[in-house]
Amino acid sequence: MRTATLSLLACTLFACGAFANDSQTDESTTAPHAAPDATLDVSAGSVAVGIGVLWGHGNLTYSGAKHLFRISGISVVDIGAAHLDAKGDVYNLSKLEDFNGIYTSVATGVTIAGGGSAAVLRNDHGVVIKLVSKNSGLRLNLSAEKISLKLST
Repeated sequence: MRTATLSLLACTLFACGAFANDSQTDESTTAPHAAPDATLDVSAGSVAVGIGVLWGHGNLTYSGAKHLFRISGISVVDIGAAHLDAKGDVYNLSKLEDFNGIYTSVATGVTIAGGGSAAVLRNDHGVVIKLVSKNSGLRLNLSAEKISLKLST
């Protein structure tokens, strides 16, 4: 058990180091104390055995109005099932339609009954989302994720 715990810790630290050096998540994409352009709330579920599937919905609050959106995606090096509720800040959103797109994220985490995680997502329009989630279920992930966010019409 101790060896497994140390291995998991080493993998998590390695992935966090790689994530910290990733130029796409560089803090220079948003000013350190910049106010977000929008906020969002997400409710999603995931199931994975090696490759995972993510689905859900949320609300984007932009310029004082709420906009519904759908979330779907895949992850690799992921095992388990979980439900997550997340809140986030959205940066570099100059027009609403730039929110739609495929976001990339590198994340690590362990959920046993309940826990939390943080992630930074970025799409090809330069929109950056900083998420903090509360998770429930059983899940181990050391994954790269592609997540599609699309506003509902």
